[in-house]
Amino acid sequence: MEIRQTARAGTNEKSDILIEIFSADRGIHLELYSTVEKCFGTAVRKTIKEVIKEFGIQNAYVKATDKGALDYTIKARTETALKRACKGGSI
Repeated sequence: MEIRQTARAGTNEKSDILIEIFSADRGIHLELYSTVEKCFGTAVRKTIKEVIKEFGIQNAYVKATDKGALDYTIKARTETALKRACKGGSI
C-alpha cells in the first residue's frame, strides 16, 4: 500500500493519541511527542511501527502526539489513519 494523501485519527485528549500520516520519499520516519515518553516512548514507537509494517507501508512520515493512550488505542488510531491515507478518505 502507499500513502495517497495526508490523514489523521485520534484527538489531543487525555488517554488518547493523535496520529498524522504524510507521504514521504524514503522509508518510515516517526516523530513522537508524548507526555509519557520516558516510561513508554519505546513501546509506543514499537506499536506504531508494527501496524505500519502490517500494512506493508514502506514510505511514510508519521507524527504521533500521545497523551497516555493504551496499546489498543494506539493500534486503532494508527490503523484508522493508515486506511484513510491509503484509500483517499477524508482527514
